[in-house]
Amino acid sequence: MAKLVQSKETIAVLQKTNFQFKKQFGQNFLIDSSVLEHILDFSDINEKDLLIEIGPGIGTLTEALCERAGYVIAIEIDDKLIPILEENLSDKANFTLVHGDALKVNYSSLLAEHKEYSSIKVVANLPYYITTPILMDLLEKKLPLQSITVMVQKEVALRMKAAPGTKDYGALSLAVQYYTEPEIVQEVPPHCFIPRPNVSSMVIHLKIHQKAPVSVHDPALLFKTIKFSFMQRRKTLVNALSSGFHMDKKELQSLLTSLSYPENVRGETLSLEDFALIADGIEELKN
Repeated sequence: MAKLVQSKETIAVLQKTNFQFKKQFGQNFLIDSSVLEHILDFSDINEKDLLIEIGPGIGTLTEALCERAGYVIAIEIDDKLIPILEENLSDKANFTLVHGDALKVNYSSLLAEHKEYSSIKVVANLPYYITTPILMDLLEKKLPLQSITVMVQKEVALRMKAAPGTKDYGALSLAVQYYTEPEIVQEVPPHCFIPRPNVSSMVIHLKIHQKAPVSVHDPALLFKTIKFSFMQRRKTLVNALSSGFHMDKKELQSLLTSLSYPENVRGETLSLEDFALIADGIEELKN
């Protein structure tokens, strides 16, 4: 078992290096070995895997990933952590550290350097302040990923997994479920981290769809339709879409009626399949 996950080891590293946590980077380091084991087990890692880790911190998860995976690429933005990571992982030959912003990294170039690995996975304790942008960036780039297993804020995980008609359901739910099959691994309380976050966390596993779960002519239009439908949740769907697309309400109402949706239908009650049908209908109206 990786030694850095033990709280006394983490504290020793932080004291030795006089590391100061930065709020702007959302730094909360994992110090619970049972949670680490769950992440590793659910990620189903073996020596054939190339792993991408975002926000490695002092290398707690990284150390364990290197022990199981074929190769690990860790991306860290905080320049104060770079020498700490280099020292802590100096004995790992299957490890590359990238100093940079995960939203600006050229993943295609990184992956091209390791073509011998056909299975590529993301495993990370993501900074909470930028979880959604990072995840959507990875998904929208359509990288050849098998899965994404990440620690995120509990409310974000619940939104990603939410079903139509529930309070957590929204645009994020639909976007994540278009690209992946989400599964909650476990809830993680604040005391499992140093420093303790103010909220509970969850580990969520996203199995990447090899084929889109719905058929839609224009995926970009689908996501616009979803976005406009949830911009103002109190609006009926016809009003939300009319405002978003600057389209005639009567035309849109006729479309929804032809698809057997009631006049007062709202976006939060509709499934991904429903939105695909509506997006294709809007495309026909626009043409």
